[in-house]
Amino acid sequence: MPTLVNKRILLGISGGIAAYKSAELVRLLKKAGADVRVVMTAGAMEFITPLTLQALSGNPVHHTLLDPAAEAGMGHIELARWADAILIAPATADVIARLNAGMADDLLTTLVLASPAPLFLAPAMNQQMWAAETNQANLANLARLRGERLGVFGPDAGEQACGDIGPGRMLEPVAITALLERQFESAVLDGCHVVITAGPTREALDPVRYISNHSSGKMGYALARAAQEAGARVTLISGPVTLTTPDRCQRVNVSSALEMLDAALNVVSDCDIFIASAAVADYRPAAVAEQKIKKSGDEIQLTLVKNPDIVATIASHAERPFTVGFAAETTDVAAYAKGKLARKNLDMIVANDVSQPGIGFNSDDNAVTLYWPDGEQAFAAMSKQALARELILAIAQRYTAVLGD
Repeated sequence: MPTLVNKRILLGISGGIAAYKSAELVRLLKKAGADVRVVMTAGAMEFITPLTLQALSGNPVHHTLLDPAAEAGMGHIELARWADAILIAPATADVIARLNAGMADDLLTTLVLASPAPLFLAPAMNQQMWAAETNQANLANLARLRGERLGVFGPDAGEQACGDIGPGRMLEPVAITALLERQFESAVLDGCHVVITAGPTREALDPVRYISNHSSGKMGYALARAAQEAGARVTLISGPVTLTTPDRCQRVNVSSALEMLDAALNVVSDCDIFIASAAVADYRPAAVAEQKIKKSGDEIQLTLVKNPDIVATIASHAERPFTVGFAAETTDVAAYAKGKLARKNLDMIVANDVSQPGIGFNSDDNAVTLYWPDGEQAFAAMSKQALARELILAIAQRYTAVLGD
């Protein structure tokens, strides 16, 4: 299975002759499983038409910063949050210089500034332009500013369209695709068994009805995918959702909180990291009716009993793994999260405000703060898949630090 499956790639195309290769690049990224959206500069549209790239990507092509229809919904911000990675191919000397200067004078440079996603450049220019001190200084400074969140693919060397011979050619699309695939394999969890709970639980009232919540499971599934990319063996204990199982992850389907607890206890002795992202029902009916409860009267009384606390149970287990909880709150998020962290004896807890529009339950984006006993780290709104990779990296770093103590 290609490693770009379900990845959101924002492909920026700037104005160089190598722009003609971008059509093949879009095709290969799609073939590798990526969802591709294209942003073109004005110069790029002189070399290749948006219609071609729209047909290949299956998505509208974006090229105007001040698009009234899109900007009514803050279109460029939504697009910036959407991306798991931004790839600019070709990246001309001009666009590199403007990125280094922090300019936002067109849609592409604005998206780079507005996005937390890593940026990858595939340079394409005349060999003398590539070697110019100013160009090399721009690249070096951009690398210093962005650190690990910048990657440069190439350039290749050989005969150029102008007749010169030397470095500056854009890498071939097949090579760029392969390099991009490698960026999603961190290996920080090599050899670890990561167990993740995801989705809601359903607590039956009768054969027809149940008590549940609005969890879609998207965050948990994104974490499972990110942990697998990081080299872990992943067991995903999932409540009822409509999501596809991430590649190379073992999925255990459950319905109720008791079933989820049993599944967790079955694997706890072989678990290195336990991440409890599921939205588990706090209570369940004291008794489940064998037949459908018939409507009678204006009111009905239900007796509920408390469900076991799955993450607290795992955190107190004799063979306790490194345990990470989730706190989905609507008020006093930090206080409640820190309270749960201490009370449930967790190593870390991920807290988010589900009352905020556009993040949390059922959305494709999220913004969270990660807490541990002596620290915290906030993550701005981004796609849940991008956020999952950030969280897995932070969890892996803390896990390694705890092991070393």
